[in-house]
Amino acid sequence: MSHDSYSDDHIADILRASRVFAFVGASANTSRPSYFAMKYLLGKGYKVHPVNPGLAGQQVLGQDVYATLADVPAPVDVVDIFRNSEAALAITREAIALRDRLGIKVVWMQLGVRNDAAAAEAEAAGLTVVMNRCPKIEYGRLSGEIGWAGVNAGLVSSQRPKLSPQGVQGLHIADKR
Repeated sequence: MSHDSYSDDHIADILRASRVFAFVGASANTSRPSYFAMKYLLGKGYKVHPVNPGLAGQQVLGQDVYATLADVPAPVDVVDIFRNSEAALAITREAIALRDRLGIKVVWMQLGVRNDAAAAEAEAAGLTVVMNRCPKIEYGRLSGEIGWAGVNAGLVSSQRPKLSPQGVQGLHIADKR
């Protein structure tokens, strides 16, 4: 698979099928992208396990922080990497090793994170890979919410998304939940 672009359906299918994320490199700093991505996904009904050895045993946004991916309880659908591109290979290898025990299906590398060797190993192990994307941004873009902030999401509609406790209904993300 080419990792230069992803179809909207591909990303939406991942976000629909996934319920639990492990955020490797999560931060308690409210100005860090991992913090507000975690807050957003929690608000959309996803479970998020923060992974950060420096914060292990503490809580971020009411969620227990784990030292390593191996410490996270099953199930985990998506391993979301908030570390640099060089660190992505070791994290991906850990995700591959834990795939069966945790139920991992996707390795997702955040904006600015790309490691083609990690992607090749993950795909060879049967995992789906997304690189250089943020699930928070993708959810907002595909649901139309990002347009509320004046961002052109590439979707044209005169209807506002209908909100429910389960998330945005009637749009790309929630229509098949």
